[in-house]
Amino acid sequence: MDDIERLGIVEDIRRVMARYVRYADHHRWLDLAGLFTPNGTFTPQKPDGTVWLRLEGREQIAATIGGSNTPGDTLIHHLFSDEIDVDAADDARGVFAMEDIIIRPDDAPVSDDFPFKGMHGYGHYHARFRRVDGSWQISELVQTRLRLDFTY
Repeated sequence: MDDIERLGIVEDIRRVMARYVRYADHHRWLDLAGLFTPNGTFTPQKPDGTVWLRLEGREQIAATIGGSNTPGDTLIHHLFSDEIDVDAADDARGVFAMEDIIIRPDDAPVSDDFPFKGMHGYGHYHARFRRVDGSWQISELVQTRLRLDFTY
């Protein structure tokens, strides 16, 4: 693989992750889940490294992420520096620095899983990507946390 092809793959993967955060911010859960391979996984972790949730497959990803946010929630996701390694023509991995903010309306329901009114998180997305039928998709996404700040 030459440098131009490698750079094209890196740009394609950056665009997949840009769509991921845009779809999250706009509550487009089915579109977000569609960025994953059919059996792709999403595993957010707590700052201590323990697994918060482990989601597998597009349906579970869309239902769980969408079900944990109310329509009135304001979601803000930022991706910063990235490190993308192309392992083969159809296989790549990357690490993306990230920040996310959730602001819930005053009348949002509070549950045991989400007892907060606001959250500000910092960390990284660790991802594996696979090209399927010419389109790059997320096969595995692990969200690690450096810090989570909550308002109640």
